[in-house]
Amino acid sequence: MTHPFDIHAGGKEIHPPPDFMWPGNKKMGVVFRMAYEWWSDGAWPGIGPMGNPLKGGVPDLNAVGWAEYGHRRGVERVLEIFERHHVKASILVCGIMAERYPEEVKHIASLGHDIVAHSYAMDIIPALLDEKQEIDNIKRTTDLIANVIGAKPKGWISPRSTPSVRTARLLAQEGYMWHSDTLNDDLPYLVDFGDTSIVAVPGTMEVNDLPMFMRHGQPPRVMVEIFEDWLEYVRKWETRAIKIDPTVHAHVFGRPAGAGAFHRILEIATQAPDVWVCTRSEMVEHFLKSINR
Repeated sequence: MTHPFDIHAGGKEIHPPPDFMWPGNKKMGVVFRMAYEWWSDGAWPGIGPMGNPLKGGVPDLNAVGWAEYGHRRGVERVLEIFERHHVKASILVCGIMAERYPEEVKHIASLGHDIVAHSYAMDIIPALLDEKQEIDNIKRTTDLIANVIGAKPKGWISPRSTPSVRTARLLAQEGYMWHSDTLNDDLPYLVDFGDTSIVAVPGTMEVNDLPMFMRHGQPPRVMVEIFEDWLEYVRKWETRAIKIDPTVHAHVFGRPAGAGAFHRILEIATQAPDVWVCTRSEMVEHFLKSINR
């Protein structure tokens, strides 16, 4: 039954078959993600390391400098971690980064990572836009990234993973294969709007540096513990496939202390024979085969 805030209103959901598993008959799928982000001119991060926000309208240069670390240092450190473990990740890229740092975005794509559109900038949130503004933002972001990497991104994740009630349908009309602007399930499912369709890949926030470290003040090692607890529970109690998305932001855990925790999570995942490590787009392609699409 739909409700006023159903982002898939009017669409028919098609879920995986009851016996769905990841390749190799594995029930644990792990997608590693890094967010490579920036804000529009005149905007800055709403959260920073000092915690206490300045009064409205005052530029927070502390938060700006903190965010700059992502494209100065953090992005390369996280990419090195992926290379060290031979992992292809899903990299969330704002259109403004493709516009201002095209060589870096091209480099990320050349390494075989899955480039995911992440709005033009972090302050351009679909929920705050009218329909024309949202269409323009999708097209602008898509074109900026495609012009740099030579292909349209297959997936989209909005800032805060916060869509409007139109976003999924608009993304489908633009030709996107999938979106992750929901937290409402464990597995991908197809949303068929009749003339278009898109796969919803619900995200997870349990192993994510921004809420865990920046908002709740947990030390980096807690992220490793949460991931280990997830593995232990799934191995013991889950009977069907499930997924998780360990995520870092280039400007947050792209720093040494956080990078060390992320490195450990990759070690655990890549050394586990019962875990499928993949990109978001690979996960979607496997799901679509399971429903004969």
